[in-house]
Amino acid sequence: MLPPPPVPAFVARYDFNAPSATQDDSGFGHTLRVVAGHGGRIRPVVHGAGAAVAFPPRCDRIICPHVALQSARSADLNPGRRDLAYGADVLLAPNQTSKGQNVVQKGYSKTSSQYKLQIDGLDGQPSCVLVDERRPGIRMVRSSVTAADGRWHAVRCQRSGPSFEIYVDGVLRGRTRIPADLSVANNWPLSIGGKGAYFDNDQFNGALDNVWIRIG
Repeated sequence: MLPPPPVPAFVARYDFNAPSATQDDSGFGHTLRVVAGHGGRIRPVVHGAGAAVAFPPRCDRIICPHVALQSARSADLNPGRRDLAYGADVLLAPNQTSKGQNVVQKGYSKTSSQYKLQIDGLDGQPSCVLVDERRPGIRMVRSSVTAADGRWHAVRCQRSGPSFEIYVDGVLRGRTRIPADLSVANNWPLSIGGKGAYFDNDQFNGALDNVWIRIG
């Protein structure tokens, strides 16, 4: 009888608790740094027995606060063709939704490969994105339910071979097919809560906790 396959390991995990809210709890050293512009900042908020991080609220001005948490660039955050799962606990109020808000992102859809979790549109539906490093085009799976109702929700994106799925609170809420050889590998940092500190950063406007990446 063959032994069971190894359990995929976390390559990055952040619970945002003291003493260092930006350290990588996986042990792989992907410590986050704060990148901010126009007065953007994160602040700690209570979540259960621990802490989470809150990002700036929705802003409709021309110049708004921007902030994101970013790791250093690291090849071991690239899944390539391997199975991939990533997610976060999200808290977003119904009146804080916008065209698009980034939760977790590595890479860019137009200039490199990418994996991403975002909250889409005024209805606040989570969606997961993959972009292949050789073939352009966004592969997306969107949740059938909202995550913007003022309550905490655990959202998970999961790629297993040609299957790409999204789960909300452990329930499958969307599935699509992708090329089995789709590969994600780029030289960009992992970014949480937005693309960066610049104008078009798809700022997340709620609170996040328990952000994680698992490869294999």
